Amino acid sequence: MNAPVFTQDLRRTIPAGFLDALKVQFGERFSTAHAVCEHHGRDESPYPPMLPDGVVFALSTEDVAWVARHCNEHKVPLIPFGAGSSLEGHLLAIHGGISLDLSGMNKMVSVHAEDFTATVQAGVTRKQLNEEIRDTGLFFPIDPGADASLGGMAATRASGTNAVRYGTMRENVMSLKVVTAEGRIIETANRARKSAAGYDLTRVFVGSEGTLGIITEVTIRLYPQPEAISAAICNFETLRDAVQSVIEIIQMGVPVARVEFMDTAAVKATNAYSKLSLKESPLLLFEFHGSPAGVKEQAEIVQGITHDNGGLDFEWAEQAEDRSRLWTARHNAYFAGLQLRPGSRASTTDVCVPISRLAECVSETAAQLDLASFPYTIVGHVGDGNFHVLMLLDPDNPSEWEESERLNRQLVERAIQMDGTCTGEHGVGLHKKEFMLAEHGRDALDLMASLKRAFDPNNILNPGKIIPES
Repeated sequence: MNAPVFTQDLRRTIPAGFLDALKVQFGERFSTAHAVCEHHGRDESPYPPMLPDGVVFALSTEDVAWVARHCNEHKVPLIPFGAGSSLEGHLLAIHGGISLDLSGMNKMVSVHAEDFTATVQAGVTRKQLNEEIRDTGLFFPIDPGADASLGGMAATRASGTNAVRYGTMRENVMSLKVVTAEGRIIETANRARKSAAGYDLTRVFVGSEGTLGIITEVTIRLYPQPEAISAAICNFETLRDAVQSVIEIIQMGVPVARVEFMDTAAVKATNAYSKLSLKESPLLLFEFHGSPAGVKEQAEIVQGITHDNGGLDFEWAEQAEDRSRLWTARHNAYFAGLQLRPGSRASTTDVCVPISRLAECVSETAAQLDLASFPYTIVGHVGDGNFHVLMLLDPDNPSEWEESERLNRQLVERAIQMDGTCTGEHGVGLHKKEFMLAEHGRDALDLMASLKRAFDPNNILNPGKIIPES
């Protein structure tokens, strides 16, 4: 598969006077400047920039509703924009139109500590949220690495390093305020812990990647800060031994908070980028939450399992600053990997498989990647069967892109054959559209397309994403 080329032929014609109307309504909060459009027409995917015709900087749900209503009336594409950290081409304006920047909608709406909930505007980031609620003794555990916005995290059904214990955004979003394609403002649920009233609209919008509605507020679950936290690193001689340890830990029911995998290349890159001195072999990075006695018991069980699989003794990080340094280094693994080949362009992919098939899937993937003409790294939130591949490509060598896409396709097909999914947390965007049919089947995909038409009959909301054209 060659790198996709999106030409001006796909861009919709903007009606005369439409951009002028946006300028009148929003003044300096609307821009058609090339630099602004370029910033909103690229993400962390390997695709070339695809620029919108203009950018609106929204400050309220009412702003979003006004833009949606007028875009729908004139059939102008509308693409929500949060932190710009997506990896699969979610934000690219392949049909042109308006990019709607929600980063200015960054206010805490309410915190109900006694109910373990908070409501935030879509532009609030996860780090901002946890800083704001720190004095309540609560925290929000969903941690995708990048300081993503809560609206974007809900839209992409994000997860991250804590998902093995605390779940993903799917389990932790209680309600949403959403603007529809027609500019209507709806709330999908209330703050009750459960409800049997009607369709679950919250789950419809979580993971919809801006194709069904624009999320402007998110109500999320909060958790008590753990009484005790401890982190540990365990190195292994082989990749398979490390991943097999994770399978046995999960099957034993040990409630680890985080268990992350890094292959040798990722460890090497992390050492260089974050100035660490980790042993350069496959490793697992654990974190344990609970009471002091509970953390001790978890660690002892896990240590026994890793030893049985050839793991070395744990290296502990019990001080907060040491744990922070380790997890910051893990979250920077993407940027560290780029340094393995200066000037390269990264193509990333992720899959998720049932935990029992994880070692097989990772090992077969690594064996194929070892034959590639470019460097790569593998890291993963392996506690829930999810891992990521970073392929470092020469941007001036089309054959490397073609090779990477072939390897990506083989990886996805392998995961689906194992009853897994083409993406555990990156989302579909542009890059994974071609696999939706194989994963879901024609009837399910047709139903998704019908849902899209019902919610967005003029196809203005992030058009060209998730549902493959057929």
